[in-house]
Amino acid sequence: MLVQFHEAEGIFHLQSKAMSYIIQLVNGTPAHVYWGKKLHENGNLTGLLNTQKNTGLDRLPQEYPQYGSGDFRCPAYQVQLSDGSRITELAYKGHRIIQGKPQLDSLPAVYCENDSEAQTLELILFDSYSGLMVLLSYTVFAAFNAIARSVRFINGGDQPLRLNRALSASVDLPKPDYEIMYLSGAWIREGNIQRRPIGPGGTSIESRRGASGHQMNPFLALVEPNAKEDQGEVYGFSLVYSGNFAAQAEVDPFQTARVSIGINPFDFGWLLEPGESFQTPEAVMAYSAAGIGEMSRTYHKLYRTRLCRGIHRDRVRPILVNNWEATYFNFDAAKIESIAKAGSELGIELFVLDDGWFGKRNDDRSSLGDWTVDRRKLPEGLADLAGRVNKLGLQFGLWVEPEMISPDSDLYRKHPDWCIHVEGRRRTEARTQLVLDFSRADVRDYIFDALSAIFTEVPVSYIKWDMNRNMTEIGSAAISSERQTEVAHRNVLGLYELLERLLARFPHILFESCSSGGGRFDPGMLYYMPQTWTSDNTDAVERLKIQYGTSLVYPISTIGAHVSACPNHQVGRSTPLTTRGDVAMSGNFGYELDLTRFSDEEKQIVKLQVEQYKAIRSLVQQGDLYRLKSPFEGNETAWMFVSEDQMEALVFYFKVLAEPNAPERKLKLNGLHPSFEYAIAGMEELYGGDRLMQDGVWIPEIHGDYGSTSIHLKAIVR
Repeated sequence: MLVQFHEAEGIFHLQSKAMSYIIQLVNGTPAHVYWGKKLHENGNLTGLLNTQKNTGLDRLPQEYPQYGSGDFRCPAYQVQLSDGSRITELAYKGHRIIQGKPQLDSLPAVYCENDSEAQTLELILFDSYSGLMVLLSYTVFAAFNAIARSVRFINGGDQPLRLNRALSASVDLPKPDYEIMYLSGAWIREGNIQRRPIGPGGTSIESRRGASGHQMNPFLALVEPNAKEDQGEVYGFSLVYSGNFAAQAEVDPFQTARVSIGINPFDFGWLLEPGESFQTPEAVMAYSAAGIGEMSRTYHKLYRTRLCRGIHRDRVRPILVNNWEATYFNFDAAKIESIAKAGSELGIELFVLDDGWFGKRNDDRSSLGDWTVDRRKLPEGLADLAGRVNKLGLQFGLWVEPEMISPDSDLYRKHPDWCIHVEGRRRTEARTQLVLDFSRADVRDYIFDALSAIFTEVPVSYIKWDMNRNMTEIGSAAISSERQTEVAHRNVLGLYELLERLLARFPHILFESCSSGGGRFDPGMLYYMPQTWTSDNTDAVERLKIQYGTSLVYPISTIGAHVSACPNHQVGRSTPLTTRGDVAMSGNFGYELDLTRFSDEEKQIVKLQVEQYKAIRSLVQQGDLYRLKSPFEGNETAWMFVSEDQMEALVFYFKVLAEPNAPERKLKLNGLHPSFEYAIAGMEELYGGDRLMQDGVWIPEIHGDYGSTSIHLKAIVR
């Protein structure tokens, strides 16, 4: 049993393969007792919580703290009743232990393929004054040191009430001496790892943009001060959601640390009529006793195998070429076919036609919403072009941005009320576009029909789904005034509903999420699209930080990475083609440049890169990642991929700036089997796994700036 209930003590013990999570009922309040290394079920679990000292709510470590009844720390929820009061007092009413993991209503979530993989504890809490019922859900997995938490609010009273705050999870940890880690950034510089001590008061990260955003990712971790990649306790919190979020770590005067995560309460409110319910998004909490790397690998495997779905989940991803940086908006059918032909000769498997193929789209100032082919550029149509690409031996992919509308479009002229807006206020444009109101079923139906017509007529096997601006003037013409604070969340729910319909209709299509790069790289989108365009920045040096930071939470199989032209279009830097290839091969590999401009020498390099990636992509995309050297800490970066059976490994090493008369260096590896002997490609000697991890391997000499090398290891079976 993964969930045990000790009725006499009121203790719930949740256990995974190496983790325990313990809840105790204290005067009807679920108290947080323990989260850490696995404790024996047959051991004495009483006394873990000092109930004599922790008598008041302000000192009691709680599972889902409330507002207004003595706890002055950050609450997990807040409700306003019809009489204007904001006080509720939830008390334990009962519980259920469910085999497996129930689906969430209209929201993405991790899942089980077999009920034996997990058990779910559902705590039933009730406020007798208002009739509010709250269901706290905890799913513990047999194979993962992780817990999935969510909350369901049910108005069981006879009066309406308003949710002003509805977080997904809250945990009170018994000490404050942690450091917080999170990912910050901006457009073309996503995934920057931030780490600093927490102290008295609060440290918060959030998005108020209507999407998760480039600026902050819906993730944080508390780590011990000595925690590194392979040592120290780490507590991770990741929200499976694509809209406004908030996450916070708060240290109180009694030296405990409260961590909470969920929908951002800012500008949020949800009206619950009698009998109605509200489901929060899911928070996935991961524990590691062996460092940051182990936390990452827990998220990687859980999200890769039990969040991503569909036929592409376990398949290796195709090597693609995208025409965006090759042509931008300036192309015709002949140019596209020439790039595809060059790709075919190099062994590339997929051609992706980016922005500019529809409406009158010669720049980014028009036509979003008008999803019909531009016959001026493609006089024979899109299906004809796709067929010509297919005849060259390549699959055909397409860029779309369905969540947006251009003021200069036929759709906007016909339906100016279909965008997110507030009547009587100006409509702020970004990238000369507005956001469609996906809270409206008629808007979603239009987009579904328009895209379905294209996907049915054109042999499309891949879709790059872009979203290039955030929300302003958040309001809907189709929602009543008392529900306007629901618009941002309803828009996210509408997006999820549309994606679910499209996936059901076109299960063969591989969808890639994009939001000006990594502006919506979150677990919510991965539920529908198993990979994401990580950043619009394709510079190899910048990508070291972007991909390293993103890997803190997200699997390599979800990280899109392309080789682009030099000088790089974002930063103007020139880097070797081999280095650009090694960086891009550390993700879902592709090219984003004009292949027809390659010299003969460059063509040979690219052919070898394509051949190499085809040989290693299952290892890269589905192996275990070990980060060896951080680009945030010095001039070198290194990471490696290890197969699940530890029989094969691949190391990439990067050195940004050359050093004069540099010392010889070894690189300590990780994740190998200490008893195996490994052969290194190009070398005759065998090396023990223990030696490679404890002593290391010599790094080949690298000449010049921006250099890289790779080391391929295979275990020898005797």
